[in-house]
Amino acid sequence: MSEHRVLIVDDEPQILRFLKPSLVAAGYDVVVAATGKEALKAAATSAPDIIVLDLGLPDMDGKEVIRELRTWSTTPIVVLSARDREAEKIAALDLGADDYINKPFGIGELTARLRTALRHTAQRAGEQTRFKAGALEVDILAHTVTIDGKPAKLTPKEFELLAVLVRNAGRVVTHRQILTAVWGPAHTEDLQYLRVFIGQLRQKIQRSAQTPELIATEPGIGYRLAAEIA
Repeated sequence: MSEHRVLIVDDEPQILRFLKPSLVAAGYDVVVAATGKEALKAAATSAPDIIVLDLGLPDMDGKEVIRELRTWSTTPIVVLSARDREAEKIAALDLGADDYINKPFGIGELTARLRTALRHTAQRAGEQTRFKAGALEVDILAHTVTIDGKPAKLTPKEFELLAVLVRNAGRVVTHRQILTAVWGPAHTEDLQYLRVFIGQLRQKIQRSAQTPELIATEPGIGYRLAAEIA
């Protein structure tokens, strides 16, 4: 029996011919839908663990599917998009999508993103409060940050910013989501302010320029804290 059920929402037959057998081979139980209405029905009746959603559907925009789903479902959503406009990706993420992948894509990247989204959902169920990546360790409840076991001196806002990234480790968080969470809805356009704080935070938690980057920039969209690094 498959460990997880995935709902694929896409109206392109060639994508489905590629995706369904690939995900079955990867151990997923696969359900498919070709329209937004079919997707909403399948999400309600087949109880998927995760949804792979194309934004370009024949009957409704994929962003509307996300909006509808988020009124009653917390199932993780990974968007597949042939749209290269940053605004589309940002809108999908702000509506509640967990991640996005640009078309064309490789099955290896997709399955990795699915695993990350599923892991994040499991962590969120118990609330992610501890994080370790390389030399960095964060404990949100204890309000501690250490590098190689030594305390890192963060300002209250830097810690709050890091906490938002920790709670979403492995997934992209948009500028708007971060600014709203840390500075409030009146500051959703203060991108330069956010860049300054991200720069300061990187300097304090990054052990050296040679170590893997902990806070990755998603150009024009937001930031992603690395998933756990052994």
